[in-house]
Amino acid sequence: MSPSGEEPRAPMSPSGEEPRTSPGRAAVTVVAGMAVAGVLVGALWAWLAPGIHGVVALTDDGDRVQAYLGNESEHLFTAAAMAVGFLSVLAVIAAVLVWQWRPHRGPLQASALAVGSVAAAAVATGVGALGAHWRYGSVDVAGAPVSPENRVHYVVEAPAVFFGHSPLVIAATLLLPAAVAATVYLLCAVSAPRDDLGGWPPVDYLAVPTDRTATAGSVPPAGPSSPLP
Repeated sequence: MSPSGEEPRAPMSPSGEEPRTSPGRAAVTVVAGMAVAGVLVGALWAWLAPGIHGVVALTDDGDRVQAYLGNESEHLFTAAAMAVGFLSVLAVIAAVLVWQWRPHRGPLQASALAVGSVAAAAVATGVGALGAHWRYGSVDVAGAPVSPENRVHYVVEAPAVFFGHSPLVIAATLLLPAAVAATVYLLCAVSAPRDDLGGWPPVDYLAVPTDRTATAGSVPPAGPSSPLP
């Protein structure tokens, strides 16, 4: 209880004035922005991902076989790991930026961030796969110019954007960025000093009562008295 007899109240939320953007529109903006970012990530991956050098050879039995040169097969893992790494970095940056949009902090933005991360992953992998195949083309084993006189034809295969072709592997790749973004946003929410996360509308809650006695600003707090002689 304050000297004036009023209940002490916590300071108002620092979110400022009411935002001009509605919560729904803000959520759509987050999802759309991450989808656009996914296009850039996919293009960057298609440019940086290494191609896999190999050969198409004609065996003594007349069969055509494809093989990789040296340790070039490791690039299949490297390229997929690059895609996951790029998407994880995008998820972290997006989570921090969305958290900075203070008036709209809350579950809706967290949901939009997760959906946007999945959308960004889907767009990035699609654009990346198309870009890689446009850059390297596809290996046509049946049409390779091999003959008994020229049994080896060197090729460059487009890198893979996924670690495998099973639906479970593809789903894990698409959902991992959403998990990363949600974790970062959760850590930001946990570190917020206010229950309303500083968003809008602000919550004007009562401060927790204590046993302390308030004093006027010019009166020092009472200290322990000295014992009587």
